[in-house]
Amino acid sequence: MAKTDDRFVKTYSQGAMNISEIWVDKQTGVNYLFHASGYAGGLTPLLNRDGTPVVTSVPRDYDE
Repeated sequence: MAKTDDRFVKTYSQGAMNISEIWVDKQTGVNYLFHASGYAGGLTPLLNRDGTPVVTSVPRDYDE
């Protein structure tokens, strides 16, 4: 079974106390927005204007 941390790639990060990050699933290419503030956080897929998920092509061997 693959490690869960090998499936996602962080492509964007901003902030120190209020953190916003974009993560890409290497298997599907779907982009997710993660936002954390204090002890709270949330994850949601990024959507295009028509409601479909934002998909980018990311090589499986992508290194951060």
